[in-house]
Amino acid sequence: MTRFRITPDVAATFPDTLIAVVIATGLRGHEPWPATTSALEELEAQLADGAWAPADESDPRIEAWHAVYRSFGTNPRRIRPSVDALGRRLAKKGALPRINPAVDSYNAVSVRHGLPAGAFDLDHVTGDIEIRYADGSESFTPLGEPGTVENPKPGEVIYTDTTDVLTRHWNHRDAHRTRVTEDSTRVALVLETVAATRDKQLLTTAASDLQALLQPHCDSSTVHYLSLAHPDATA
Repeated sequence: MTRFRITPDVAATFPDTLIAVVIATGLRGHEPWPATTSALEELEAQLADGAWAPADESDPRIEAWHAVYRSFGTNPRRIRPSVDALGRRLAKKGALPRINPAVDSYNAVSVRHGLPAGAFDLDHVTGDIEIRYADGSESFTPLGEPGTVENPKPGEVIYTDTTDVLTRHWNHRDAHRTRVTEDSTRVALVLETVAATRDKQLLTTAASDLQALLQPHCDSSTVHYLSLAHPDATA
């Protein structure tokens, strides 16, 4: 079992935070995921037709994350929230990357709903996962850069386990060690908002959409929510 926790100081500073944690076990990443393929292709077709466009930095959902990044000293136009970076990539290239079915699923849901998303292979997580402020002593190895070590700045919001940092700048980029691959069988996927008063329904819909993409390809899936009122969840 893995415990997820928002520390009291982070929760108090960002009291409108709501995080959906989708746990999938018995994941089968080597089989075809036709619904995920269709979701990606539908987004790309709607973009090409001009019927839809990803949220940009003028959108309130993105603006809220830019404000959060600035509050802990990160320039959100240089180091962008994940959903902002992904939406910009889609708008520029007309297509989303194909990584593996689980990652493609949360990317599709993230862009569709304008919410940051990420994931961790729980078999490579040590101890519990905590969302807290960095103190400057932590280390982080970015996804795709196994030879790189970074040190988050004190006051930066991070996800961490008992070994090192899982995500820098709250949701900018995940770590290499806990990356989700086709071989991952026990995965935690997160969707986030810092404006739950406005976007709670959007988040719960996004979590349901993600769970629907996962369910045909795993043995079980559950959704848990973290907030100021409920800062802990065990899955």
